[in-house]
Amino acid sequence: MNPSSDGWIKKLLKDVSKNDTFLETPLHTFYNQVKICGYIYGNNVNVLHDVFSKEDWTDEELCKVNHILALYYIHQKKAPQNDFVESVIQFYKAVDDYKESFIKGLLGKKKASLLLESIIHRRIHIDDNVITKNFKYFITNAFLFIDVLAYQKYLKTNSISDSYFKTMELSIETIALTAFELKSNKTKYDKSLIKLFSSSLRYRSINTKSYSDVITDIRSPLEKFYAVDIACMASWSDMEIEQKELDFLNKMANDLHLNSGIVEQSIKDISLFYSANKDQIFLLTKKNMAQSFYDNSSKMVMKLINRNSKRLLKELRESKELMYLLTKSTTRTLTDEEHKKVNEQLLDIIKSIPSLAIFMLPGGAVLLPLFVKFIPKLLPSAFDENRIDE
Repeated sequence: MNPSSDGWIKKLLKDVSKNDTFLETPLHTFYNQVKICGYIYGNNVNVLHDVFSKEDWTDEELCKVNHILALYYIHQKKAPQNDFVESVIQFYKAVDDYKESFIKGLLGKKKASLLLESIIHRRIHIDDNVITKNFKYFITNAFLFIDVLAYQKYLKTNSISDSYFKTMELSIETIALTAFELKSNKTKYDKSLIKLFSSSLRYRSINTKSYSDVITDIRSPLEKFYAVDIACMASWSDMEIEQKELDFLNKMANDLHLNSGIVEQSIKDISLFYSANKDQIFLLTKKNMAQSFYDNSSKMVMKLINRNSKRLLKELRESKELMYLLTKSTTRTLTDEEHKKVNEQLLDIIKSIPSLAIFMLPGGAVLLPLFVKFIPKLLPSAFDENRIDE
């Protein structure tokens, strides 16, 4: 089976029919297997329940297979009498966001299975930007399980709307960011991780809510397990959990009326997963995950700046306010308002330089601090009182 070629879903369903024992597992066992394969964590390293051998599939192909298998498990539990492919297509058609972003333009495909393949590809595929892809990939696909939760609800009520997605994403985001904020020593990388986490959501909400506002929206067993695991993943992002973070996680489990041991097991699961698969996961190094992303991006950013130095100088000279603020940045720390102006005006300049379009991609704004960091090197040396000539 090749998950990147037409016909892979039809082939998958045929092969699954020969090895469908995983469909008989109870819900908690299914969810545990979803974690073990990495689907919940946004880093797929194996096939769900070992239904297939991993072969030489890419991360994206593994994610496609696990996404379909997870949806298929829910379907067989809730509505096995209905056609699976048609059911999932109707599910995605029912959601406004998907109707516009995923379904539109695909309806010309004749076979339902080919249409579903296109929908799944567009749902999972992340832009091919070499700087942001891997980092954004694991965050965005950690939200994929919300599709599974929504599909479960759809099969129960025969309807679904984007309001469920919005509510679930806002709830999970709020819980995760609450966990992030509890860290005693947040570096600039942690703060950037928080921003990128928010930018990876499919829905944007103008309303902000507190933990106490959203915890009551987590109701079903799968929703609760998922929320706890995402919160633990957020707390574990620096590979250690402080006492106040642990207290929050235990409070959360209590608020969700879950067994007190679920937090301990969740932390153990994520620790074991990353320890066992550290060689397979791009972002996992001895450094903070976000710091690793920044370090790997610095060389690329510097190369882009050097390549476009003449054009940048020209554009900067034409923007007097930006030039003034960048000059000030070499001698003092800019205020939040000044930083905002710098970012806005830099983005305007970047739009005029095609090779810097990478900063305009989703998640690309997180690279702007790096961009600003290197910009002063383009300014005349007289502006930098601390510059040492080499």
